[in-house]
This record gives sequence, structure tokens and C-alpha cells, in this order.
Amino acid sequence: MRADVAKYTPDQLDRMIIAHLRVDGRASLSTLAQAMGVARGTVQNRLDRLTATGTLMGFTVRVREDYDDNAVHAVMMIEVVGKSTTQVIRKLRGLPEVHTLHTTNGNWDLVANIRAANLNGFDRVLREVRMIDGVSNSETSLLLSSV
Repeated sequence: MRADVAKYTPDQLDRMIIAHLRVDGRASLSTLAQAMGVARGTVQNRLDRLTATGTLMGFTVRVREDYDDNAVHAVMMIEVVGKSTTQVIRKLRGLPEVHTLHTTNGNWDLVANIRAANLNGFDRVLREVRMIDGVSNSETSLLLSSV
């Protein structure tokens, strides 16, 4: 084991890499290595492992909320019938407008953050979600501004 890796457990190193990538998903291996005080190859090996195991599912771009004033953002609470949650989640993940999806407790089983290019696209997504087998009820709130 290299001396630079010995100061962190693999789990600590993975968490540090993920934390740095959350701030700057385009950070180079060299930049990440320097920030953590480890070798570039160490970072590469950990990133390869995180990707291979599915911990890191990809890299994305974060855009300022007010970047596209015409986009429609909403939160949809979804009630699921019986034991169909897994199938409903699979279908929802297949909709590109479903930005994030969360399980929850209380009156609603799932909470989806929806982003559509315009109201027509938003209306289409609402219909698609409501047509998924296992979705018994939903309530949607448009997000007007971020404060």
C-alpha cells in the first residue's frame, strides 16, 4: 500500500472524491489528487471502482435554477397501489423529465421533481405518470421561484 493512501481508508477516500466532484464534476484527476494529498493513480483507481460498482452513475451538469425561465419545474407526490412500487419507480426513471425521485413516508409513497421544457411537455409528463400501472393518486405543485 502506498504511503499516501495509508492516511485514508478506502471509504474515506471515496467519500472525499465524491464530495469534491459534487462541487466540481469536471475536476481533473490531478486536481482531485492534489486536493486530497494522494497520488493521481490512486484517484483514478478509486474512480474506476466507484464507476464499476455503480456508486457513481455518471457525471452531469448543474445549471442555475433561473437559467431557463421558460422551463417548468414541479414537485409531484405520488401514491402507489400495493406492492407495485418497484415497477412504478422503474417506469418513472424512464421519463427524462423526472429529474429526481425519492421514496418517502406519510400520505405519499414517492416524490418526483419534474422539469419540462414548456407547459405542453409538462402536461404530457403528468398524463404519462398518471397512466403508469400502480399509480393510484398524485398531487403536483408548480415551483414558481427559488428563494
